[in-house]
Amino acid sequence: MAAPLKTALIYDFDGTLARGNMQEVSFIPSVGMEKSDFWAEAESLTRAADGDGILMYMQLMLDHARRNGTPITRAMLRDHGQDVKLFDGLKTDLTGLGWFDRINAFGQRYGLDIDHYIVSAGLEEMIDGCPIRDAFHHVFASKFVYDADGVAIWPAVGVNYTTKTQYLFRINKGVLNHWEHERINRFIPDDERSVPFDRMIFMGDGDTDVPTMKMMHTKGGFSIAVYDPRSDERDQKKIYSLISEDRVNFVAAADYREGSALDLIVKGLIGRIAVNAGRMPAD
Repeated sequence: MAAPLKTALIYDFDGTLARGNMQEVSFIPSVGMEKSDFWAEAESLTRAADGDGILMYMQLMLDHARRNGTPITRAMLRDHGQDVKLFDGLKTDLTGLGWFDRINAFGQRYGLDIDHYIVSAGLEEMIDGCPIRDAFHHVFASKFVYDADGVAIWPAVGVNYTTKTQYLFRINKGVLNHWEHERINRFIPDDERSVPFDRMIFMGDGDTDVPTMKMMHTKGGFSIAVYDPRSDERDQKKIYSLISEDRVNFVAAADYREGSALDLIVKGLIGRIAVNAGRMPAD
């Protein structure tokens, strides 16, 4: 029997797996701010410094936590990560299974070994605390560096809308870290790469994911733009325009329950990946 083929499902986090931004649920209120005020201050500082918005919001988190007398630690961020609001179906649904178990089992029927990845501008430490963290083979996200006492002192990694694209190559070549550049730039024949692009599916929710979705689309993989089912018609039309602009393959609500449009699209793509690779479903 042929060995299962490695296949990757890659997700943004905020707005794709969880509603809103992870910092808004409990961290921003914990430092005595409204979310609109926090992001407005981050935007103002970014423009004044002509800086990167991800690095500037991370620095602002450090500043406000210190002023509030509660310096940021890994444990604190993990605790805040437990409070994220996940979309329906990711943990469990009426079948008693969550999205990841169901999709993994579906892939196995087609001879595919599915690994799940996150590529996010959000915080790795918060994602580490969320209830579905164990489902992911690897997480690429922004994160802090810590001093000897375990207190965050500076942004170590900032993942923004353009740097997200590099992580598709890291997954493709099996380089699962942020720092190793020699291997990521080395030529590797396609048949020796860990996960070919045509066995990848990327899911994202908005502007920060557009370059990644477009690159996936043009590299022979598949991209899906998702939206919050509670969003208004204007936001949904903005997402649907990505199809007309040939930036994504599909658009669906972020509903991970069995039988949803997203569930059917992903299963259909898994089937297409398998057929393209010469695999047929097991009886």
